[in-house]
Formats: sequence, C-alpha cells, structure tokens
Amino acid sequence: MSKVLSVSVAMVMALLWSSLTDCQLPADQKKPCPPASRHIRDIQCSSYNSQPFMGRLYEWEPFNEVPGDQLCELNCRAIGYRFYVRQSDRVIDGTPCGQNDTSICVAGKCQSPGCDEFLGTGKVMDKCGVCGGDNTACKLVSGLYQHSLSKVGYHKIVEIPEGATKINVTEMLKSQNYLALRSRSGRSIINGNWAIDRPGKYEGGGTMFTYRRPNEISSTAGESFQAEGPTNEVLDVYMIYQQPNPGVHYEYILPTENSVSTAGNTEDGNTVTSGAGYDQHRRPSQEGYEQTGGHTYQPHAPDNQVPAAQPPRRSREYNWKLTGMTDCSASCGKGSRYTVFGCVHRLTHDRVSDSLCDSSTKPSPQEEPCNVQPCPAFWDIGEWSECSKTCGLGMQHRQVLCRQVYANRTLNVHSSRCRHLERPESSGTCQMKICSEWQIRSDWSPCSVPCGVGQRSREVRCVSNVGDFVEDEECNMKLRPSDVENCDMGPCAKSWFHTDWANKCSAECGMGVRSRSVVCLTNHISSLPLEGCGSDRPPEAQACNNGPCESRTEWFTGLWGQCSAECGTGSQQRAVVCLMKSEEGYTVMPPYECSSLDKPLGQQSCHMKACGAKWYYTAWSACSKTCEGGFRVREVRCLSDEMTPSEGCEEELKPEEKEECNTEPCVPHIDENCHDKYFNCNVVVQARLCVYNYYKMACCASCTRVAQRQSASKSYR
Repeated sequence: MSKVLSVSVAMVMALLWSSLTDCQLPADQKKPCPPASRHIRDIQCSSYNSQPFMGRLYEWEPFNEVPGDQLCELNCRAIGYRFYVRQSDRVIDGTPCGQNDTSICVAGKCQSPGCDEFLGTGKVMDKCGVCGGDNTACKLVSGLYQHSLSKVGYHKIVEIPEGATKINVTEMLKSQNYLALRSRSGRSIINGNWAIDRPGKYEGGGTMFTYRRPNEISSTAGESFQAEGPTNEVLDVYMIYQQPNPGVHYEYILPTENSVSTAGNTEDGNTVTSGAGYDQHRRPSQEGYEQTGGHTYQPHAPDNQVPAAQPPRRSREYNWKLTGMTDCSASCGKGSRYTVFGCVHRLTHDRVSDSLCDSSTKPSPQEEPCNVQPCPAFWDIGEWSECSKTCGLGMQHRQVLCRQVYANRTLNVHSSRCRHLERPESSGTCQMKICSEWQIRSDWSPCSVPCGVGQRSREVRCVSNVGDFVEDEECNMKLRPSDVENCDMGPCAKSWFHTDWANKCSAECGMGVRSRSVVCLTNHISSLPLEGCGSDRPPEAQACNNGPCESRTEWFTGLWGQCSAECGTGSQQRAVVCLMKSEEGYTVMPPYECSSLDKPLGQQSCHMKACGAKWYYTAWSACSKTCEGGFRVREVRCLSDEMTPSEGCEEELKPEEKEECNTEPCVPHIDENCHDKYFNCNVVVQARLCVYNYYKMACCASCTRVAQRQSASKSYR
C-alpha cells in the first residue's frame, strides 16, 4: 500500500478545510475544522461566480447527475439555466464523492476509507466488531426452540447473557403466539404483564430492541426483536403460548472469553450449550442405545457390575447412528414423525457421507406419534367481498369463524373458544377509484317563449377524474344538477282575432243568421300596447233577412238554407209554419194550432269542407294621434282549421295591418254661426233629438260635438 493512499481521512479533511477557509489547526489536532453551513462543492462552484463564461457572469451550483467516473470532477450548473460546465478536472482533495457518500476524492480518484479511517487500507468490521478482525474474537450462539407446549401463558425460551451483541429472536412462522422479553431484575421490556405492546423500539439491558410484528401480505415469518447490544445484564426471552409452537430461532454473539462455557436452561430442563461457535438443542439417544452396522451395543456397565460379553470386532470403519427425528407432520391433533439415521465414523462418531455406510444395513425409519394435544381454536378468515361501491369510499365484508382441528378435520365451534384471541375485523372500508363528478358545461339557454311560462336548458355532463366525458351512470344520479327548468317571462298580451262575415244567410227567406270565426290569441307583433282579450268578445253571428217567405199548409218546412259557414262548421235554418188547408187554399194559423203535431227542427248545424288556411285579424288599436293624422294597427294571422299558424293563405287577400286615422286638424274649424240658442240643449242631446233639423239648428254646437264624438268612436271600432 502506497504511503500516498494510506493517509487518515482526518488529515485530508483538515487540509481541505484549511484550503477553503482560514482555519488553522494546532500541531496536535487530529480532527478537521468544523464544516461550514454550505456544502464543500457549493463553495468550490461559487468561486467561479466572478469569472466570466462565454462573455457573461453566472452564478454556479454543483451538478451531481454525472456518471461514476466523473464524481471527482468539479461540474457546476448555471443557476436558472439548463446547462452545466466542467470547471475543473478534479475537486479539492477531501471533497466527498457524493452528497451522502463516505468516500472522498484524493488526487482526482474516489477513495473509500477503511474502518481504521485510513484511505486504501480496505479494512472492514468483522462480525465481532473488530476492525480488520478475522471473526475469532467472538462466538456465534444460535439455537431453535421447538418444544411442544400445552399450557396457555408465559414459557421461557432462552436467556441472553450479559455482553451479547447482534441479538436476533424470530418466530419461524406466523402464529397467534407472542414473544416477550424481561430483564433478570424482573423489569418487563416487551409484552409483559399480559399487555401486548405495539411494534417499535424499546430500551432494555443497556441496548435498544426493535420489536416487529409479522407482515400480513408477504412474509411468512412471525414476530421478532433485534438489538445491536452489548447487553449489560442477563435477559430472559419468553413465549406467550396460545397455539402450537412453530419454532423460534435465536442467535447472538459473545466475546471469546464469555463463550467457552455458555449455558442456558430451557423450561423443560434440557441444557443448551455452545460448541464450535454454534448452540444447538441436543436430543438424547433413545434409551441410551446406539445403532452400529445393524448390531446393538449397550453402554459401558458400572465398575461394580460384571461386564457384558463383548461382540466380535468388525472391520467396518463407518456405522449407522440415530441422529434425530423428522419434524412432526402436524403441530397438534396427533401427527407422526420418523427416526433419522446417519452415517458416522465408528471411533470418532463424526458425521460422514451416507455413501460410506452399507445401505443394506441401514435401519428402517420408525414411526411414532407426536403432538397429540388438541389443537387450540383459531379464527378462520374468509376472503373480502367486493367493494360496495365501484368508486369512492365503500364497505367490504368477510366471514370470520371460530374453528378447531379434530383428527385432521376442521370444524366450526362456538366463538367463546376463541375469546383468548383478538377477533379479526369482519368489515372494512374500501375504495376502487376516485368517483366521476357532475360538471355544468354551459349557461342557461334563453327561455323557449317570449312571454308566459316556458323552459330553458343547459348542458350537464359526467366527467371522470382525468377530465373525460363518461356515461351518466358513473356519477351519483342523486346529485345530478338539473339541465331543464321552467322560466316565467311575464304575462302575455292577448287580442281577439276574427274572420270576415260569411256572405250567405242561413235562411233563404225571412230572418236568418250569418257567422264568422272569433279566437283569442297571444299578441307578439303589435308595437302598441294591447289589452288582454277580456270579456268583450266580438259577436260570432248576426241577423240577416232574405225577404218574406210564401205561406204553406199544416206544418210547413222549407228547404234547408245555406250553411252559415263557407267552410268548416256552421248552421243552417229552414221555415216551419202551421198552415190550414181548405178548398180555397192554405191559411196560416197560429203555431199552437199545430201543437199536437211534432214540430220539425227549424235549425241545425252544418259541416262544410275543410276551410284550409284563412286570414284572421284583431280589432284596430287606438289611433296613435287624436288629430292631424296618426295611424292604427291590428295583427293579421294566417291560421289553419286547427287554429295553428299556416302559410296557406293567399297573400293578395291579406287584410291591411296598418291604416291612417284622425286626419282632421287638431284645431277644428269654428263656425261662428253654429251656436246653441237654448240653455238646455243638453236635454236635446240626451233625448237624441239632434236628428231633426229644427233641433240641429237650435242646438247647433251641442249637436255638432255629439256627432264628432260618435264619428271618432266608429273610427276606433
């Protein structure tokens, strides 16, 4: 190892900080100056802030995303920009290779210090904690506790001596049992006094123990606790037994001087000893016999007994020996295990390859029952059901039954048998994915009608958590915003619409009627205010007379007159008179003379062809001006027989929608000769005597005013 590399890290760091700061070290100081608040590479990169690069100044920071062979180069990135520059081929000696790296850069190379804090030595800690050691300063003590237990409660497994390090106690398989730890002084460290502690770190015996529970998802191992040590007192490890023991593995390391004769007594009285650095439970030979090449030898007899006859010597060097038993096939409820024979040296009893022994003399495995105690009850957990909701927070359930094994059969038992165990949860929350949500994608549309009550709409969509449109069923339908609602645009103005009078009278002679159609419709067109239809309905029929009819005899019925409507439904009439027949002819009689006879109908409805479209119009509105010319309007519509808007009317027959009115001057011409000669001309007006010339002249002013009012009224209608 070169002297250049075999330098202490402290010396390199001291040189580094003295080069970056003004820190001066005394001659006897071995540690570097305290590090500054900024990282070493920050200081080196920022030293280039005052040096122009490509014609301008930048602020620099370390760029650490470089390959491994460039870790000792000074690569700096311009702050706020996407480029970096290699400012130097090498960083200052002593700069860490990485942000959290223990290796440092020396002469442009990344060097790792040994456990002796010298670069290049390559020394590492052995399992005994000795830097550069060869693992001879300590012994590994390890064992597997597999004894069958029957009584629920605390059972001692092993004791951990004072000075033990690297302590690890682990259940081989998951079980309902718990591990416990107590100091020899009686203080509980983990799971004492029938109280189960949460997983975590617990101090005891001069060290810190990490207590872990089994991972329900992947690991098959059970409980465990570990500690680095060393312990400063003897600690006892216990098992809180509740179901068959799956086996507990334990190990720790002791210094050599403490491991020559280390022993711990287990609960059943077997002695656990260490040998060759490995501690193992030893099973006594069955009945003290040893199988040797198919012959059975007894141990040496005591000195006060006559020795038994010795068998003849065999030249065979290797023999079969009982070395143990197989694991029990069942942890409870009666299982089976078998003897295991191995090949050993006849003199040293060291285990050798089975091929060195005569296979024909190998004893047959013997079966024996084991673990005949009943199995304790346990909670049997079923599979989780499907989540109650396809999205969002829901619930899922599973079946939890108390069961017990009897003679290789698993039966359901009463839950009270499992009361010593914590009952698993039978229900829990679940969430498959984030639910989609409703979004309003547009404002309300205009109302469907200009007046009265109509509807308006808007777009409502179900949107997933990534913004896609999805089916409405993926959102909560109970929370769906409305996309249609009523809208009230206020009361509608209405007007009476009517057609022209029919040209035909219902009677060919005498009095009859003629008709027209009248409807009340909403007004959307007129620019002048029109009142609602009200009760002043225009008449639908009026009297007509086609002259006197000829006389007839008996009940005389004339021909039915023409229909009052040219199309659609109307009415028609006929004459019905009572006549008396005589030699001279027929004489008209009063109707009661024919009262004993059934009188024929004199009027009936009639149905003509479909009218098709016809023009309908309202009454004229009030004149826009009272004098000097104004205008008045009415609304004209083309309607079908069903009173719906139509385009089938003849345009040239369309009635006028606007006409002039009140064209006379606003200041009427005053006739000086027209005045009232009497003070009570108002009585003449009330008596309607203005139609006579005498009164018209005597009360000229009053009669003129009444005539003007009547003219204006007719114009309005």
